[in-house]
Amino acid sequence: MTRTLITGGLVITAAEELHADVLIENGRIEAVATPGSQRWTADRVLDASHKYVIPGGIDAHTHMEMPFGGTFASDTFESGTRAAAWGGTTTIIDFAVQSKGAALRAGLDTWHAKADGQCAIDYGFHMIVSDVNASTLAEMDGLVGEGVTSFKLFMAYPGVFYSDDGQILRAMQQAAGNGGLIMMHAENGIAIDVLVEQALQRGETDPRYHGEVRKALLESEATHRAIRLAQVAGAPLYVVHVSAREALAELARARAEELPVFGETCPQYLFLSTDNLAEPDFEGAKYVCSTPLRPKEHQAALWRGLRTDDLQVVSTDHCPFCFSGQKELGRGDFSKIPNGMPGVEHRMDLLHQAVVEGRLSRRRWIEIACAAPARMFGLYPRKGTLAPGADADVVIYDPHAEHTLSAATHHMNVDYSAYEGKRLTGGVETVLSRGEPVIDQREFTGRAGHGAYVPRGTCQYLN
Repeated sequence: MTRTLITGGLVITAAEELHADVLIENGRIEAVATPGSQRWTADRVLDASHKYVIPGGIDAHTHMEMPFGGTFASDTFESGTRAAAWGGTTTIIDFAVQSKGAALRAGLDTWHAKADGQCAIDYGFHMIVSDVNASTLAEMDGLVGEGVTSFKLFMAYPGVFYSDDGQILRAMQQAAGNGGLIMMHAENGIAIDVLVEQALQRGETDPRYHGEVRKALLESEATHRAIRLAQVAGAPLYVVHVSAREALAELARARAEELPVFGETCPQYLFLSTDNLAEPDFEGAKYVCSTPLRPKEHQAALWRGLRTDDLQVVSTDHCPFCFSGQKELGRGDFSKIPNGMPGVEHRMDLLHQAVVEGRLSRRRWIEIACAAPARMFGLYPRKGTLAPGADADVVIYDPHAEHTLSAATHHMNVDYSAYEGKRLTGGVETVLSRGEPVIDQREFTGRAGHGAYVPRGTCQYLN
């Protein structure tokens, strides 16, 4: 194995910023030391002068090859992890799906088969539980033992993934006993379906109505209910893709009560709004996801939640569908538009833009994009930081590089960009995954199959 020395950069972790050299050996970080204090020899020296040296990003919410609405997410594990690497993300946690009537194990095996030998970066799995019963509850214990330590439930999508309150309570009770973390899609799907039906009967079929029927109050109500069910069960709770300030208020209240409740938001809720859903000529379909985009005034609350730690993690919920042939399935009926947006490539850059604009500190950027997801999902300190013994997942980041987001230049397998024409300051220059260059001076040098499956421990905020 080669020894790599990264020299001259500003090392930024969630805990500190310091000018330091980083020595890498056998895929791990060997040492971090003051420049010139050690006389290291290395086979490869990377000059990071005037650059940041940061941990590889961890995107804890992706859906590669996800089946939805009669089609599949357009990114495979190969194309999706390659795009993630281009954006400075070195670990994804994707969602294996249990089919109704099938075992959790069958779903997990299916996702292992999809990902095995295909990934450019490391990956783990959460488990979507869509059929809570005695046998699947028993299976949860075994999955925690083999490193699948988080389970997603849905209060939305009746007839597909939906679980009722009794099923949710049982799953939470099981997680309380086995150390697992329940992840919740918190929207009142039963009520939303009524509003969808009524909107369509009125002839309200355009994409913007997707946002209007999936009301912020129904996200808030479901978030409140999930928190109280978790409290009854004595279980921790992680609410995914928080988009509404009213839902965030429920999380803040629970955290003020010192409940083990956590929340994630996504770049689309921080940078996009219902203005995008209302774009004419069916262009709004590009922005259909659930929870939906909210009016712009919700953004300030989400940014504040990230600063106050009422929201701990920014993930992408990357679930891309091409506009042509996939999003178009919903022409004339917004409820048939596949729910999901691309984003795995742009998360680190968009959050750095927030640093440039003064919304976040540099260390908070690394906290919400790297360290907190690693701790939340049992990967820290192997992932999410730069310290001796950690995996050498390292990004050399140029804070001065300028680029424009566009479908013409991104690497995700989708025919549009949700951020078309957006100018950003800051960009990835070099990415190492376990010490191996995946991006080298803005050239892809990785390969499918380098990425390894990573079993996870339990949530480290609960210890």
